Amino acid sequence: MTEPSQERQSNSFLKLILAGFTLVALPLFLALVYSAVSINRLSIQSREAVYRAEQVAHDSRILVEQAVEMERSVRLYLILGDKSLLDAYYQAHEKFVGIVKTLSAQTLSPDQKSLLDSIDSSESGIHEKIVEADRNGEKDWKVQFGPLLDSAQAFLTRGDAPIEREVEAMQAMAERARKIVFWQIVLLVPFAILLGLGFSLLISSPIRQIEGAISAIGQGTLDREVVVRGPQDLELLGERLDWMRLRLLALEEQKTLFLQNISHELKTPLTSIREGADLLAEGVLGELNDRQRNVAKILLSNSIELQKRIEDLLNYSAIQTGKSSLTWQKLGLGKILDTVLHDHSLALMNKSLEIDLSCPDISFEGDAQKIRIVVDNLLSNAIKYSPKGGKISISARSEAGKVSIEVSDSGPGIDPLDAARIFDPFYQGRVRPEGHVKGTGLGLSIAREYVKEHGGILELLEHPGSGAQFRITLPSSRAVA
Repeated sequence: MTEPSQERQSNSFLKLILAGFTLVALPLFLALVYSAVSINRLSIQSREAVYRAEQVAHDSRILVEQAVEMERSVRLYLILGDKSLLDAYYQAHEKFVGIVKTLSAQTLSPDQKSLLDSIDSSESGIHEKIVEADRNGEKDWKVQFGPLLDSAQAFLTRGDAPIEREVEAMQAMAERARKIVFWQIVLLVPFAILLGLGFSLLISSPIRQIEGAISAIGQGTLDREVVVRGPQDLELLGERLDWMRLRLLALEEQKTLFLQNISHELKTPLTSIREGADLLAEGVLGELNDRQRNVAKILLSNSIELQKRIEDLLNYSAIQTGKSSLTWQKLGLGKILDTVLHDHSLALMNKSLEIDLSCPDISFEGDAQKIRIVVDNLLSNAIKYSPKGGKISISARSEAGKVSIEVSDSGPGIDPLDAARIFDPFYQGRVRPEGHVKGTGLGLSIAREYVKEHGGILELLEHPGSGAQFRITLPSSRAVA
């Protein structure tokens, strides 16, 4: 069985995560970019508004200053008659005209534009009068700078109008940006959450499939194909799990075949050994002295024990391959217990064990051979772990359509650390019996499986004092099972 190829690039899971992260983050990133652009636009606009407002205020102050300079120069010229004073007026006039042009290019309110036109017209009228009087050499003329000065001062006081207008525009833009960002959050955040949930389900689904496959393989369910649907690398992992399942299945089949073969190979010569030991112990082949008879009994006892181990292997193999089936019939519990006790009479006698049997006349339906094996395994364990001269109690009762059998011994009991695993195949606890052939660790596992096939329960009970206590609970009829 070849291992699945590893040539494919296992990067699709990473690509899926990156794609999911990108799609989830993209709407939020776009909202963040829009917010940053809006804030930057507001910042630029506010900076430009402050600059323009400051420029208008600065030019307005210069406008007033030049108007005052022109009025002062003309007044001094009329008083002193100094031609240089008139030149100062012309210079102030040129600056005034330049400032008016500069202000006209600014963003002004309609009132400001009207007022600036009025100032320009008023100053032009004054300038024409002064130029005409200067050309004609007139010395006694009058001009009125009062309205011009008043208009220039009024224009200066209205210099905050652009700021107010820009502030209103920025407030409107900020409100519009706030609404857009709000709706982006309202719409994009749930969308991002839904995308995140979608990708989480897309990613978690194959992971759950892998988890279920691993759990099934761990529990020994090897007949179900492992199929993983999802990213390429997770599908590859599923293929490797299925390859491992097939390998385990092949090994399980080999193990089962080995158990069957070795069990059959051992069972035939062991039967001959057991029969020979039985003949020796019974004295059929001639009288034996006490020491020889004792050795023959030991051979017989251990051959019986080995035969039980082989039967355990065969029974376990049948359970694993699904070849175990029940033959339902009417059974008498007392007869089954008597048969099992008779089979173990030699072991009971060797250890001088006392049997406390409490079993009323109970009938129920079940497989006679398998029920006998269950009771036999429990009694065998009780004998193995009980000290010489100890006591084994067996009690049974029937009530509410259930048959209950309890077996307890006076041995060292079950170590608390072993309690959760004593029914596992091939598991042997920390406490070991003395003077016995080492077991296979299959007796309790087989007993539990047979009880389960009958629809019953085999459990370990908490036992006060020393020893272990097991309870078998079976349905009294097949219909109940």
